[in-house]
Amino acid sequence: MSLWPTAGPEAVGGTSEAVDVWCACLDLTPEALGELERTLSAEERARAARFLLARDRCRFLAARGLLRQILAAYLDAPPEALRFRYSSKGKPALEKPQAPIEFSLSHSHGLALYAVAWARPVGVDVERIRADIGLMEIARRFFAPREAEALGRLPADERLHAFFHCWTRKEALLKAWGEGLPFGLNRLSVSISPKEAAVLETPFDPGEAARWRLHPLEPAPNFVGALAVRGEPAAIRCYRWRRD
Repeated sequence: MSLWPTAGPEAVGGTSEAVDVWCACLDLTPEALGELERTLSAEERARAARFLLARDRCRFLAARGLLRQILAAYLDAPPEALRFRYSSKGKPALEKPQAPIEFSLSHSHGLALYAVAWARPVGVDVERIRADIGLMEIARRFFAPREAEALGRLPADERLHAFFHCWTRKEALLKAWGEGLPFGLNRLSVSISPKEAAVLETPFDPGEAARWRLHPLEPAPNFVGALAVRGEPAAIRCYRWRRD
C-alpha cells in the first residue's frame, strides 16, 4: 500500500465491497481553510473555538471540512448538508444517511486519514513515528503481555516501527468498535510485525478475532497507520485527496 495516487470525487464509486482510505494534509492556506470552514455546522465551529492554539484550531477545522467533502462525494450531497450524531464515546456517524455508509477518521501532526466503507464497521488510525518515548514502558503498561514480550524480543533497531504498528492497530480496532474497550487495552492482542497484521485475541467471544481484518498503512514518510475492517472487503483502495 505504498502507492497512494492523488484523486478526487471521480474515484468514488465502483464496487460497494471495497473500502477506501483517503490521506489529506491539514495544513492549508487561509483561503482553502476558509472555504472548508463555511461548510461546517455551528457546533463544529464552536468546538474549534475551544482550542487554545491556532494551529490545533485550524487543523480541526480542516479535518472536519475535508471529512464533509469526502463523504459528500459518496453521497452526492452538498458538504454543508451533512448532519452527524455521536456515540456515547464520541464516535461520529451520519444522521439519516442516504446510504449505509460507515467511516472513520484519524489525524496526527497535520496528516489525516479517512476510511469509508459500505455497510461494514471500519476504523482507522495514524501516528507520526517518534523516538522520544519510553516505548517498552508504555508497552508493558498498555499492551497485552504477548505483545510486550514480542516487542522486547525484537532487535532494538526494529522496536520503534513495531511499537507504532501495534499501537495503531489497536486504536483502529477500538474506533471500529465505537464504544471503546472497558476491559483495558491489555485484553486486546494484535500482531506487531509491520507487514503481517492480524487480530490475535479480543475480550469478546472466541470467534470475534476471526471476524476482523487489519491492514498496515504507510501514508507518508515517518507515519504509520492501520485500517480495521469487519469481514473481507473486495479491495482496499488508498488515495490522496485532491481538493478541486
